[in-house]
Amino acid sequence: MSSKNAKKGVIKGKRERYAEKNRSRQGGRNEKKPSQIKAQHAQARRDRRERKPVERSTGENSQYIQWFPGHMTRTKRKIQADLKLVDAVAEIIDARVPMSSRNPDLPSMIGSKPRVILMNKCDLADPRATKKWTEYFRSQGVKAIELDCKTGVGINNFTSAVREVLSDKLEAWAAKGMVNRSLRVMIVGIPNVGKSTFINRISKTSKAKTEDRPGVTRGNQWFTLTSNGFSIELLDTPGVLWPRFDDQLVGEKLAFTGAVKDDVTDTEQLALRLLGYFKQTPNPVFMKRFSLCDEDMELETHELLAFIAKKRGMLISGGEPDTERAAVMVLDEFRSAKLGRITLEMPV
Repeated sequence: MSSKNAKKGVIKGKRERYAEKNRSRQGGRNEKKPSQIKAQHAQARRDRRERKPVERSTGENSQYIQWFPGHMTRTKRKIQADLKLVDAVAEIIDARVPMSSRNPDLPSMIGSKPRVILMNKCDLADPRATKKWTEYFRSQGVKAIELDCKTGVGINNFTSAVREVLSDKLEAWAAKGMVNRSLRVMIVGIPNVGKSTFINRISKTSKAKTEDRPGVTRGNQWFTLTSNGFSIELLDTPGVLWPRFDDQLVGEKLAFTGAVKDDVTDTEQLALRLLGYFKQTPNPVFMKRFSLCDEDMELETHELLAFIAKKRGMLISGGEPDTERAAVMVLDEFRSAKLGRITLEMPV
């Protein structure tokens, strides 16, 4: 045996003796295979995510919903760091859940920076409710405008709204002879609320990546638009939620609208909760969509979901209703307003 191989054998023997000694000291704790340890750690992480605070129970079929990927923490720091680069902040919210779709950490993050609220997806919300919310925000001293970024409805009001909230700064610049200076506005909001769609629509480009799911934009991007002889530079930022929903009804509403990834929710339970809303709030569009009568609305939510599955021919072997497939369909049709233009919360 060569001296090199002999040396390897000595080292290997020492390692084996050390491992054996370590196992005896720790009662065989290290006897698990790496795959078993990895699986155990993964299960522990799942248990932590699924841990349900007892005091936050929201009723039958409720579930603890939380989604805060690591990149959101980095985004929050980046937003705070970049605030010094902008003159104002445009906060995009979902008109169907105007309060739940507002990040409660945002006011402390942006401080006294001038702000505009853009109520997007107004085409999916109850127009009467949207008007009340717009009036509510204005009563709070915050400029709010209604938008539908996909069709462009209300998009032309953005420029005038920005000029209005920055009127003092524009006057100060004009007094100094800085007439053609660009305005810089940061676009913020929770995931899947339409930030990138708004930027693509108003800048007439398709540079901002958009998808009908949360968490697509991962980095800050600058875009420039020109209107009426002056320019506005827009800073697009990734969607940011907050680390913990104090009110689980907020998490539930965000899951209804798609701001929380479907992967972290029980889709069937979520659909049952949504059906519970329709049972409490009469909606002729919903009932007509599924050919339901008043007696059908007296069914328990799980029975109603099974009934809808049968109505749509969603069956599995043995003729049993495919409630999982029906749940996905109910959520999709709610999100696309096929069940009516619905607002899930009203101003107090």
